[in-house]
Amino acid sequence: MYKVFFVAAAMLLSAHVYAQEFFIAGSIRDAKNNQLLTGASLQLEGTNRVAVSDAFGRFKFEKVAAGEYTLVAKFIGYSDKSEKVTASSNVEVTIHLDESFVMTDEVVVLSTRADEKTPATFTNLGKEAIQKQNFGQDLPFLLNWTPSAVTTSDAGTGVGYTGIRIRGSDATRINVTVNGIPYNDAESLGTFWVDVPDIAASSQSIQIQRGVGTSTNGGGAFGATINLQTNTRNDDPYATLMSSAGSFGTFRNSLSFGTGLLKDHWVIDGRVSKINSDGFIDRASADLQSYYFSAGFYAGNTMIKAITFGGKERTYQAWYGVPQSRLQNDTEAMLTTASNEGWNEEQTNNLLNSGSRTFNPYTYKNQVDDYKQDHYQLHFSQRISDAFTANASLHYTPGKGYYEEYRYNNKFSDYGIAPVTIGDSVVTSSDLIRRRWLDNDFYGFTYSFNYEKNKLNAVLGGGWNRYDGDHYGQITWAQVSAVPSEYQYYFNNGDKRDFNIFGKATYNFTERFNAYVDLQYRKVTYTATGIENKQNLLNVNESFNFFNPKAGVTFAVSDNQVVYASYSVANREPVRDDFVDALPGKKPKHENLQNVEAGYKLIGKTYMIKANYYLMNYNNQLVLTGQVNDVGASIRTNVDKSYRMGIELEGALKISERFSWNANVTLSKNKIKDFTEVMYDYGTNFDEYNEVKTTYHNTDISFSPNVIAGSGLNYKPVKNFEATLLTKYVGQQYLDNTSDSQRSIDAYVVNDVRLTYTVQPSFMKELALSFLVNNIFEEEYESNGYTWGYAGGGQQYRENYYYPQAGRNFMAMLTLKF
Repeated sequence: MYKVFFVAAAMLLSAHVYAQEFFIAGSIRDAKNNQLLTGASLQLEGTNRVAVSDAFGRFKFEKVAAGEYTLVAKFIGYSDKSEKVTASSNVEVTIHLDESFVMTDEVVVLSTRADEKTPATFTNLGKEAIQKQNFGQDLPFLLNWTPSAVTTSDAGTGVGYTGIRIRGSDATRINVTVNGIPYNDAESLGTFWVDVPDIAASSQSIQIQRGVGTSTNGGGAFGATINLQTNTRNDDPYATLMSSAGSFGTFRNSLSFGTGLLKDHWVIDGRVSKINSDGFIDRASADLQSYYFSAGFYAGNTMIKAITFGGKERTYQAWYGVPQSRLQNDTEAMLTTASNEGWNEEQTNNLLNSGSRTFNPYTYKNQVDDYKQDHYQLHFSQRISDAFTANASLHYTPGKGYYEEYRYNNKFSDYGIAPVTIGDSVVTSSDLIRRRWLDNDFYGFTYSFNYEKNKLNAVLGGGWNRYDGDHYGQITWAQVSAVPSEYQYYFNNGDKRDFNIFGKATYNFTERFNAYVDLQYRKVTYTATGIENKQNLLNVNESFNFFNPKAGVTFAVSDNQVVYASYSVANREPVRDDFVDALPGKKPKHENLQNVEAGYKLIGKTYMIKANYYLMNYNNQLVLTGQVNDVGASIRTNVDKSYRMGIELEGALKISERFSWNANVTLSKNKIKDFTEVMYDYGTNFDEYNEVKTTYHNTDISFSPNVIAGSGLNYKPVKNFEATLLTKYVGQQYLDNTSDSQRSIDAYVVNDVRLTYTVQPSFMKELALSFLVNNIFEEEYESNGYTWGYAGGGQQYRENYYYPQAGRNFMAMLTLKF
């Protein structure tokens, strides 16, 4: 009896031991310099348990049954590493990864990115962080919580035309590359994310460099750089379906797939996406389609990868904004707005009877922007030796599309059309429909040679690109039948060529002290000939030669503390409109920027702190003055001296196993030394035309808030469930450069809540349900705007226009991974 009892007790004790659960936790570090690695993936081999190292380089598997496991760690640019662990108690391990000598996709962007030894200010976002927030909104809205960023949406929902400013710098001053290939429009230097909807679904990583940053391809970085890398090699086959639905008739469906490694050499990936939204603003609908396909060949030291991606967008125009009079529901002021705009009775009634925050002046059913853009890239990388790697890339981007407008009572003379005689009447104007077309090609090549051995890491890179774009306009319909159908009333061509070569090197004087130097030469030529849309003759032929030096140092105070400082110079050419709209006899000058960055980073076991000081001194910065040229187009002019100066603070804190918090705040001053505003005075009887100039001293730069803050409070109450409160504060912004609060955007604070529940069932890799509530506290705010004005009849008139963002709205998403 005692023996039976003893055996039974032993069996129960054994069962209890095997029923016990423990955790396996630890950190991931670079074997060479012992730096923590964020975004490394870890898997318990033979299970579907996966973890990703956090901002502190740490990971954790909870509730692991007792037993023997093999822990596999992977990170781009490093060799995979397997480590045996025994879960008979809680396990804590540190895994050191060695740099890989097998060719990976990372080499494509390596030459244009900063790393921990680069004295630059940057933020990295890995695939997991990107996908958490990717409910189908444009990429700027996924970057909204990064430091110094302010985003806006014409439609108010983040779908359609969206924009981002970083440190107050607009999209034309933010250099964007995709796999090292320039993405900014070559003529305007703007970035149109609507042309590549859902590109985030095919993004492996994104690096945002603030300030001048490192040398890259394309236009000069005058505020920031966004460096995007698309999907990298995945050795395992997969399929992912993401479906989202939410407020304002928003739907997004995306299907991604990959073959995994075929015959030890080939990998094929693909994605197709469809996004629709009615928009918050009246009629601000979006119909977006996009795709991504790639085929890669990997053979030890060789990588060849062909990539194509693109999109087709058809968005109803919402770019005119909402007048302040409509926002304030002021009937008398709305009538004044209608008079100032020259609107007819139908347009005025639309203004008076629309929603105060959703007004759209356009009512014509086909008032749309319709554009298609395709990108083709071919990348070749060859590791010549353990120290030397060569990369070359070819690219080609064709784009074609138009925007269509219904125009009320337009003068024929504005279109080069002679008056039309009908019976005894001479008709000089009529309603009409016009299309303005853009048909362009952008192509070229980039290259880099990377050398890393002993204490030296050096890159020689550059590229050549050409843009060839036709701009033309057609009248597709007019009330007066004598106007020929498809009449072309203007045509002009823009041709831009951009050559650059750069060399940069980091030298490790000691294990802790590194010096960095980066020298770039860039040559830009631009010609534009033909007739512009206002019937003015174009004859632009300009060239620029820029030398952009950068230098700095980093010093590792300890394994987890780094200080850095750098000084950089950047030059930037004027954009197309600066040439086209310049006053007769005046040429816009190129802009010059000197940038100082100095920072400190500290990463502890449960906390992270970053502090950065920046000073961006501008010479000849181009700003709007209120002045117009002889055909009525607004012009920009160079201001001699201006600057941006600020402090960026970032922090992350792991409060407990359930709570974590990350936050950032930017405190800045953004000033123009001397600014002259031009106001037009039409006299007491509206029969004069005089320029009234007012000079302001030490005035604020428009759209540059002095305070920007972001926060993410994360809570994991139970296994597989995560709740995050996302908060964004943006301080007051001025619509012009006069520091007048009557022409400004009020400060606002917006809170979003994101909920995610993820499981790994036996029949698939992952099933996730996500829910996003935007603007949960129903903040009424505007994120962008513009202003204009004039004097006449003894009074001064000002019109402010704003872009209201949606109140409380939601998105739900189902993600299936196989």
